[in-house]
Amino acid sequence: MKITDINATTVAMPLEAPLRHSNGAHWGRFIRTLVEIETDEGLTGVGELGGGGQSAEAAIAGLKPYLIGHDPLQLEQLRWKIMNPVGSLYNNRMQLHAAIEFACMDVAGKFLNIRACDLIGGAVREEVPFATYLFYRYQGRDGTAGEITPDEIVAHTKDLVAKHGFKTHKLKGGVFAPDHDIEVMQALGEAFPGDGLRLDPNSAWTVEESIRVARAIGNLNNEYLEDPAWGLEGMRRVREAIDMPTATNTVVVNFEQLAACIRLEAVDVILLDTTFWGGLRQAYKAGQVLETFQWGASVHSSGELGVQLATMLHLGAALPNLGFAADAHYHHLTDDVIKGGKMHYKDGKIALPKGPGLGVELDRDKVAEYAEYYREVGGYAYDRDPARPDWYSITPERRFADPAAGAAMPG
Repeated sequence: MKITDINATTVAMPLEAPLRHSNGAHWGRFIRTLVEIETDEGLTGVGELGGGGQSAEAAIAGLKPYLIGHDPLQLEQLRWKIMNPVGSLYNNRMQLHAAIEFACMDVAGKFLNIRACDLIGGAVREEVPFATYLFYRYQGRDGTAGEITPDEIVAHTKDLVAKHGFKTHKLKGGVFAPDHDIEVMQALGEAFPGDGLRLDPNSAWTVEESIRVARAIGNLNNEYLEDPAWGLEGMRRVREAIDMPTATNTVVVNFEQLAACIRLEAVDVILLDTTFWGGLRQAYKAGQVLETFQWGASVHSSGELGVQLATMLHLGAALPNLGFAADAHYHHLTDDVIKGGKMHYKDGKIALPKGPGLGVELDRDKVAEYAEYYREVGGYAYDRDPARPDWYSITPERRFADPAAGAAMPG
């Protein structure tokens, strides 16, 4: 089997409401690029990566000399062609390779009539648990209320639990001053006394602030404190000073960093991202290293549509040491580009797709609709806040948002 063509399409997917984070905001939409490979067997495979537009589509097109004629079953050769560790000094192709590998594993599974997870050893579970993934939100265009206060966040969480059955609640903090996150976490602990809690300020705090916050919420059922400070050394200092586990998806995203993390004993739990690590196979291999050293593992979310979500499900299904509910922005989406519409949560879990390969297929009408929507609205700057046009994320002299300013968007 040989690859005969590869194509990329950028789409914009509306969110229920803009999502705020310590480095900026998601401006009411996610921008994703869908990657499709065609083969001489008449099979098509699909992948996905974050961001998009002419640059992403041109980058995929630029890899055609590496890919046309390649056998999609030869996944290790693909890794060396695209993600050569020496060549990557000059060409950072991690996420491009991830999307192409997804598509190749999709085709390979269809060709062999097996699931993508079966290409990495098979599934040890048929459904994957997820956390709520709570954000401070601006008001949505459809009247969705923005959430800032502890009472608003608790009410929003109760609504998500009623709809989806989540049993773990993760707050994306760092938007407001640390004491505000402490108040929200205490309110969540009171409202959901038996559920696991997580706080992720996206590295917004100093080491000293991180330690103070960890001690202030130490009475809660904390699963871990995620990326409170930046860097392996910063995270190591936090870990040494607090009593709860720490986690990261930012400072351990390749095998060199993983080795350093283990040697330094810098972070307890590694959130594995199928794009950041360069593919489903690489994330799974990292999970095997974590199992060997008895380190914690979970699955990270990077704002995915159904194609990448499928890769996350295959990863979560295959990891024997998946000790924590996975992250997903998925419930914030208003729609999806896969046939059958959005996948469904049941008791806070999503079932592993049943079909061969990734187990999902593109809905051509939806792809066309959201490709046109992208052409209408364009992208956005992840590290900017549309309601604070003069603000930039500068650490350590960070200017936190003012809760009293409310959740209204400008204009």
